[in-house]
Amino acid sequence: MSTEASWLELADDDPFGIHNLPYCAFGQDRFRWTGVRIGDRILNLAAAEGRGLLDAGGAFLGQSNLNRFMSAGRPVWARVRERLTELLGSGRHREAVEPLLLSVGDVRLELPFEVADYVDFYSSLEHATNLGRLFRPDAEALLPNWRHLPVGYHGRAGTVVVSGTDVPRPSGQRKAPDEPAPAYGPSARLDIEAEVGFVVGVPSDGPVPIDDFRAHVFGAVLVNDWSARDLQAWEYVPLGPFLGKSFRTSISPWVVPLDALDAARAPGPEQQPPVLPYLRAADHHGYEIDIEVRWNGTTVSRPPFAGMYWTPAQQLAHLTVNGAWARTGDLYASGTVSGPEPDQTGSFIERTWNGARPIQLDDGTTRTFLLDGDTVAITATAPGPDGSRIGFGEVAGTVTKPE
Repeated sequence: MSTEASWLELADDDPFGIHNLPYCAFGQDRFRWTGVRIGDRILNLAAAEGRGLLDAGGAFLGQSNLNRFMSAGRPVWARVRERLTELLGSGRHREAVEPLLLSVGDVRLELPFEVADYVDFYSSLEHATNLGRLFRPDAEALLPNWRHLPVGYHGRAGTVVVSGTDVPRPSGQRKAPDEPAPAYGPSARLDIEAEVGFVVGVPSDGPVPIDDFRAHVFGAVLVNDWSARDLQAWEYVPLGPFLGKSFRTSISPWVVPLDALDAARAPGPEQQPPVLPYLRAADHHGYEIDIEVRWNGTTVSRPPFAGMYWTPAQQLAHLTVNGAWARTGDLYASGTVSGPEPDQTGSFIERTWNGARPIQLDDGTTRTFLLDGDTVAITATAPGPDGSRIGFGEVAGTVTKPE
């Protein structure tokens, strides 16, 4: 494998090599900074800018998250990325840069940006078909609008948390089909949804044209949209998800720049019937991202993002087409990523077919839905240049007893 060299002497297959350079927020004691990852280390960006090693217009100085830098726009993102590649690639900068590097294991990873709004889509044909068959067994799996627009819902930004944050089991109303009335209590059908999220950097004052996607979107993260299926099944008609979703959404601590995913671009799917003009892009593409879902250490699924029916550019165009503006820190997620095979599904309701097909884990136990103490970890990589791989890191969470 051929990759650009770095004086850090990284392994050729390091997913955090110089082609990646994902951004983060991190803390030590009571201090918080922004950083960029290279290998198993983080460069303190405020320190680098303060010493004149890079120029981001002061975007990193005194900042505890990435919002100010993300709002600066693509010319600044490109200039900083080019300079970081030079600082971490050329040995002549080693003496100045090395003292500003910290070990990933010695810092506390924080939520990388302040979330302005959170929208979750429903863009996998396989996932939508599976849930339609489970929730509406006597009707068409896809509702009439599904192939015409990216279906989504507006979530709760205040409950988006960084990987490693515990997930208390939510409580709410639930009602089984054979019960005469709803009851209140902890969810008994707690689930996950493996997704990819896109982060808005540059705000808009109205609709974002589909071909302006790259001018506004800064990068991507992994998302776990934790879902209480019993709460969701009772509440979602007629207005859609609410308490079954709003209790917790986890994201990875690393924001992979959109530019790092150029080699992962893949042709978008053929869409029939043809979509309306505002959803037609000059460059209709998605991304080839390979996801892995582990349940208590057992790999139970490998969902393929490349097969998503609706692309990130279409999602951004649709969520703003009514005049809603985009804001710095807006997070919108792809919806559950599922492929055509059972071991490619991104939720456990699909993987176990609503509990009818339990999964056996490596420790000999079986599962249908999540138990208290269970840990789910989602990882992903994408193709990089010259045969390299781009790592997204991990989004993980452990279920705890109800608060």
